[in-house]
This record gives sequence, structure tokens and C-alpha cells, in this order.
Amino acid sequence: MIRIFFAFLFFLLPAQAFALTGDWVKDDAVAVRLVSGNTGVGADASVPLGLEVQLANGWHTYWRSPGEAGLPPQLDWSRSQTDANNLQDAKLLYPAPRRYTAYGLETIGYRDHVLFPIDATLRKAGLALNADVSVDILVCSSICVPKHFDLKLTVPNGAANPSAEADILRLARDQLPSIDFESTGILLADVTSDGQSLTFSITARDPLIHPDIFIENYRNIGFSAPDVKIEASGFAAKLKVKLLDNLPPGITLARLPLRLTIVTDDRALEIKTVTPSALSPPPVFVPQQPSFKLALLFALLGGFILNLMPCVLPVLSLKIVSVVSHGGGESGKVRLSFLVTAAGILFSFLVLAGVMVALKSLGLALGWGVQFQQPVFLMILVFLLTFFAANLWDLFDIALPQVLADKMNNPYHPKLAGDFATGAFATMLATPCSAPFLGTAVGFALATGAFETVAIFTVLGLGMALPYLVVTLFPSVATCLPKPGAWMIRLRQCLGFALAATALWLIWVMGAQITLAYAAGFGALMIVLMFALFLKKHVIKNHWMTAGVVLVCVAALAVGLRGTFEPKTSAQADRQWLAYSPMALTADVAEGKTVFLDVAAEWCLTCKANMKFTLANKDVVQRLFHTDVIAMQADWTNPNPVVSELLHKYGRYGIPFTIVFGPAAPQGIVLPELLTPTIVLKALDEATAAAN
Repeated sequence: MIRIFFAFLFFLLPAQAFALTGDWVKDDAVAVRLVSGNTGVGADASVPLGLEVQLANGWHTYWRSPGEAGLPPQLDWSRSQTDANNLQDAKLLYPAPRRYTAYGLETIGYRDHVLFPIDATLRKAGLALNADVSVDILVCSSICVPKHFDLKLTVPNGAANPSAEADILRLARDQLPSIDFESTGILLADVTSDGQSLTFSITARDPLIHPDIFIENYRNIGFSAPDVKIEASGFAAKLKVKLLDNLPPGITLARLPLRLTIVTDDRALEIKTVTPSALSPPPVFVPQQPSFKLALLFALLGGFILNLMPCVLPVLSLKIVSVVSHGGGESGKVRLSFLVTAAGILFSFLVLAGVMVALKSLGLALGWGVQFQQPVFLMILVFLLTFFAANLWDLFDIALPQVLADKMNNPYHPKLAGDFATGAFATMLATPCSAPFLGTAVGFALATGAFETVAIFTVLGLGMALPYLVVTLFPSVATCLPKPGAWMIRLRQCLGFALAATALWLIWVMGAQITLAYAAGFGALMIVLMFALFLKKHVIKNHWMTAGVVLVCVAALAVGLRGTFEPKTSAQADRQWLAYSPMALTADVAEGKTVFLDVAAEWCLTCKANMKFTLANKDVVQRLFHTDVIAMQADWTNPNPVVSELLHKYGRYGIPFTIVFGPAAPQGIVLPELLTPTIVLKALDEATAAAN
């Protein structure tokens, strides 16, 4: 009965993962064995196997290209390739290696422990596999010793359940170099050659840690360990390698096909075949920097034009309310009100200048509008928009701090606070836009010193504040309007909905950066907050309700911040557009193709306007997608060092950015920020002129 009880208990237990390994075969330097990821062959035609190598302290073995000395493992499967043993073929795969230096020689391989995955193909699916392999492996410490082992492993027929070794095999496969950016986060931007060395420019999605590059070629020409220079941002690096051997007659370094493996601490990218000359980027035309005086003029014009850009239009409701509220008012108060709004704009630009100078001193990446890539910043904007809308709906008033309020006319100081906030808020919404003249001015500011940066941003603020300063000179513009009355209450309510719509748009942008569920949850909490303000104003008028409002605000921000820890990958380009790749771009331009490249983001309303009214034009669509033109799109919704590097190459720090390459324009034709069908078609004609 006891035996029956334990047998019954055994069958009730959850399924276990049973080990399926061959015996360890070892000596003092190394131990090896075969392992299987499955407990049975199942119904598939392949079985995941692995060659596990455990090395004694101080010993190492070699990669498929061992460097200046050494040999890779050699496996002979001939005894397994019979009908009885059921092996058709087996391929040994190599995890990302490391570089070792011994006695002045650079070698490439593994220390301590390595598991080589093996792709084993069966002759007949569903039949047991009897693996019988001869392994020759070279291991080295102070001396090198060749080792020979005979290993066996049987994988029976039956269900292909994961074995106890499935996890370590899966980990070993994760360490195999991958061939794409999405899985590795590493991108080879370009390769240059001076005849005796190669320089590889790489960028990464995450900070680069101990980058290295291993170079293979059919001529077995050796290269030195790279001289690595990581940029201050940490997301880009240059790796320079030198020739160790003489090139054969007729072979040039620029045209030597290479196989590359780029390795960091935890990632590895493999590029099967690349030729340096094909990847060398076309000459980049960087617009010459204007003089300081001209940059100041551009800053003034660009700041003024910001008032007309789509990014700033959502705050138009606040401007309208500010103007109509002065109908029939006193000229002195009108001047003060508009002067305070201009001060809010100028103050915000000075804050931006300080932030830019601080970031630059730390060696961090700079850009106009990059704060819109941060979900936390968007949450703050949504939070502010909610309160501005609530203010227009008369759910609460904006007041100055008491210290300032005591020094002002008591009946008027809340209005001044709102005027200052209007200017500051207009500046925040303006920052994702790159208006005409603005890109040149900002590029000059960020490429020069701290004094120039502060000066340019100050003039930008003056340019944007110019309409308000004009009203201070001519207050009759505002006072000639009808006196505020019931009509103004209705207007405020309608304009409040405009701000609410802007908040919804920002929540949509947030969904492209974190997850739509978190963004929608944050939006729902803003609605709860608005409802709480309504209750406080019209139903429950006590301090407990105020405390409840504060708690709701904190909860909303907490939930939003939680969402930022689960970022989404950059949005994929539309199916008609190709995703931007520096390698693909340089290769296409080198082949004489015409490439139209557009850099945009979900938070850039000017980009959306270009897409809606120009790039969706039927003549432009016909040219981009139904001819030999290659249409590429780069997404800057989230931080992307690859896109940032592209912008900085052309002296740009903001978007939209559009450029056309072609046989007649290998250096590229940079288009203005605001596109029209005529501008786009003309640039395409100029770029392809040589092909016609």
C-alpha cells in the first residue's frame, strides 16, 4: 500500500524537467560533454544540442577565427551520419567571444566555461538520435595542448519536452551574435579606410560598454585590436584597426569583403559581408555657420514665426482670452498684462538656455524639443493643460505666491499670474517646432559657447514675445474690443475644450512612448481630477476636498511614472516608407539611387502638417512610391542616438528635417522645415538630374 501511495503521489506531481546529457569526459585542463535541450526528438526534423566545455583556471580555448594563434574546435560527426544513428547534419554555433593577449599575441576565444549550441538535423523526423562525435579542441594556458575526446548522447523518440539543460542552452543561444539592430541595439554607421587601417563608426541604443570588433576575411588578413574612442554621450564610438599583414597584389583595403562581429559587454552584432568602399558615407554638406550677428537676426525672425507654427496654435485659446478680457479696459493694465506675458516667454527661454549650457558642459546630447521624447515631461504638460482648461471653465483661479501678491494690486494679481503662465506655457508648447530661421539659429547656439547660447535664446524669446511687446506700445488693439460679458464666458468655455483636445493629443503621443494602456490610465486620472475640481467648486466646498484633489494629482503622476519604466520601441515607419538605416542609405547613395529621407516624430505637429498637406499630396505620393525613388523615414519620437547623429551631421538639432540624395546630389539637398509639393518635387528633380 505504501508503494502504491507513493506511485500515485508521483503521478500527481507537476511535470519535471529531466536531464538529458552525455557523460563528462575530462582531464586536468578541460572537461567536455554533449547536452540536449529536449527530452525527446518529438515530431520535428531538428534537435537542439550543445557542446559544453568547462575549462580549468587559467586555460582558454578558441573562437572560429582564433586571432594570431590557436585553432577552433573541430567536430567529426561521420559516425552519427548513418540510418541507424539518424543524424543528417550538425552545425556548431559560436557565442560572442572575448579578446585575450598572451606573450604579445592577440587571440580570440573563451575562458572558464562555454556552451556551443549545435543545430542537429535528423534524417527521419520522430526517430531517436544517437549522437557519436569526435572532438578535437586546443586549450592553452602557459602552453597549448591539443585534446581529443569521443562523446556520445542518445535523444530518444518521444515528446520534445524541455530538458533540465534547456535554460542554459537558451542562454547560450542568446549570446550568439545577431544580425539586426532591433535585437542587438548596435548599428554600424560607416566604415572608412586610409589604405593601412579601417575606422568603424558604431552607434547603439544603450550606452556602449567595452566595445570590440572582430574581423574575418577570405584572405585571412590579420588586423590589430581596435583603438576605441567612445563619444561623451556613450551611445557612439569609433573603432580603428590596423593591418597586420601585407595585402596581396591587386587587393585594396577599401574593396576587401569583410565579415564583422561587433561585441559589447552583453550584446553582439554580426554583419555577414561588408565592403568598406560600399559603406563609406557620401560627402556630407554641412551648412556654413552664419556670423553671430546674422544668427541673432535669424533668432529674432524664428522666434516671431514660432507664434504662427502648428505646435503653438493649441495655446491660441489662452492668447485670445488674454486679449478679449481687456475689452474696454484701462491702457495701463493692458500694458502691464502683456508685458508680464512677454516676461513669461523670455523667462522660459532663459531657463532653456541654462539647461542647454548645463547639458553641453556635461557632454550630453543636445536637441531642440528633445524634452518631448520624455514621457514625464508630457505628463507635466497634460497636467498643466488640465488645469488651464479647468481655469477657463472657471473651476479654479491661478494665483501668484503671497510674497508677490502683497506687492501688487490685490484685485489684479491673479490675472497677472495667469498672464505670466500663458507666456511660459506657450514657450513649452513651441519647443518641438523648428520654424524657418529657427533651425539655423539654434544650430549656431548649440555649436558655439555658453555666451552665444544664452544670447541666441534670449533673442529667440524676444522674437516670440514681439507681438505682446507691440501691444504694450499700442494698447488700443485690446481695449477697442467689446467689454467682457456673458459672451466671454461662452468663449472661455469653448476655448477650454481646445486645451482639453491638446491634452488628449499629448496622451496619444505618450502612448507611442510607453504603452497606450498606461497613457489612457493617466488620462482617466486627469478626468477624475477635473471632476474633483468641479465638486470642490460647486458641491463640496471644504479643505478635505482640496486634500483629495492633491492626492489625485499625486496618484496620477505616480501611475504615469510607473508607465515610463516600460518603454516601447520606436514606432515603425508606415508600410510604404522604409525605416531609416545609415548602412542602407550610404549603400543606396553609392549606387546612384535617389533617396528621400524624412525625420519626424509623433509629438511634432509641424511634421504632421508636412505629412498631411505635402507628403500625402497625390503628385508627391506618385513620385515617392511609384518611381525609383527610395522613401525613408526616421522616427525621433523616442530618444534615438542614430537619428541624433544624423541631425548633428547636418548642423541640425530639431525637426522636421528632410533631405534628398541622388546622382546629382550625393551630399544631399536639405529642404526647409515647412514643405510644399513644389519644394519636394523640385528637390527630387534636382537630385535625379544626372540620371535623366
